[in-house]
Amino acid sequence: MKAIGYRQPQAITAPDALVDITLPNPIATGHDLLVEVKAVSVNPVDTKVRRSAAPAPGQEWKVLGWDASGVVKAVGPDATLFKPGDRVWYAGSIARPGTNSELHLVDERIVGHMPASLDFAEAAALPLTAITAWEMLFDRLGVAPGKAPTDQALLIIGASGGVGSILTQLAARLTALTVIGTASRPETREWVASLGAHHVIDHSRPIAEELKRIGHPTVDLIVSLTQTEQHLPHIVEAIAPQGKFGLIDDPASLDATLFKRKAVSIHWELMFTRSLFQTRDMIGQHRLLNEVAALVDAGLIRTTLSERFGVINAENLKRAHALIESGKARGKVVLEGF
Repeated sequence: MKAIGYRQPQAITAPDALVDITLPNPIATGHDLLVEVKAVSVNPVDTKVRRSAAPAPGQEWKVLGWDASGVVKAVGPDATLFKPGDRVWYAGSIARPGTNSELHLVDERIVGHMPASLDFAEAAALPLTAITAWEMLFDRLGVAPGKAPTDQALLIIGASGGVGSILTQLAARLTALTVIGTASRPETREWVASLGAHHVIDHSRPIAEELKRIGHPTVDLIVSLTQTEQHLPHIVEAIAPQGKFGLIDDPASLDATLFKRKAVSIHWELMFTRSLFQTRDMIGQHRLLNEVAALVDAGLIRTTLSERFGVINAENLKRAHALIESGKARGKVVLEGF
């Protein structure tokens, strides 16, 4: 099968940072599905792994990619949730070979039925970010879905990116929270507003001051999706006493004692945790993706696809990685077909 991989971690500018390769076709065992990959999207985790992780011991190549949409070709003997021919979407496991390949193995417990109203590219934009956003909002921060009136507000730092684009929609459509997103460029501010944010502020300015400007000097819930270390002093200032703070990025350090005086709880989200540790509730991601698919088909959530980068090959993936690393991506970049 065709695939894209690398032999050693390198900058994306290196000629062999990502190369087109041929690998043996995998075989489904256990709970696995063998999926014919139709489209993939690129996430910041792809670039982080490419820069830092070598192939597994005994493996010549490392294949990246987690988001995927495709068609089930075969199922393992223990698989019961899907059958050949089913259209599926998922975000894979960081502990296994990635989706940048024609055929891919994935545990069915982290796979959902693809929305009927989306094409493969539109669907591939959503799984990883939808899982991350859903788990952050409802599982980590404990927000209750529903429109019961509330005076609580949610601040999303980095609302125009992949996770921010779906988190903004989930919070605006499924809760009564006042949703405040941050974006620094005219096109990204317009994007965040179009996703349902009630206010859009500029994170290139002091966030605490921006919140005061719109009449929200403190907010109950803050989610930081990027540059947490840079924004931390303003997060500490802006969060309300007994508030909740969630983050997904990798600050070099995080001084939790800064939040003690306000009794703020801190919540990390990593959507790979369930698959990485084979948790008892691993099948929750299967159910979650099916629920998101229903929301998409009902018109409540829209795809966050922003750019189609052509077929799935090394050249186009390198372009996508470079865009992600520039910090200027809006929504999701998708590649489709081999």
